[in-house]
Amino acid sequence: MGLFSGESKNSASAETRRLHTEYGQLLIDGEIIEAGFVVARDTLLFTNKRLIVIEVQGISGRQLEYLSVPYGSIVKFSVQTGGSFDLNAELKLWIGNDTVPLEKRFNSELNVYEVQKILASRVLK
Repeated sequence: MGLFSGESKNSASAETRRLHTEYGQLLIDGEIIEAGFVVARDTLLFTNKRLIVIEVQGISGRQLEYLSVPYGSIVKFSVQTGGSFDLNAELKLWIGNDTVPLEKRFNSELNVYEVQKILASRVLK
């Protein structure tokens, strides 16, 4: 599990270049991946236009679902940090009129505050 973030629009890190190679077919013209987070088997990609959630499904992991979430449709979000005995953190996103949030659990290796910072910078514009 980890974070991959681009250094700048012109000088991307090796990880963001890898993410562009792997998921570039999902991007529109002018869209770049600014940060990526691996969460268990899933991946969260923060682009300059939207959040892309790539969910691995099935036992074999060959089936993928790509959820595209425009930042403007994120109504609210929450980050819950782990306690003393539970080192996991949790991200919840409320999208549009949905009353049930999209939930993702992170382990202690990922700094959930980085995810919160990226979301805040995009959603609170």
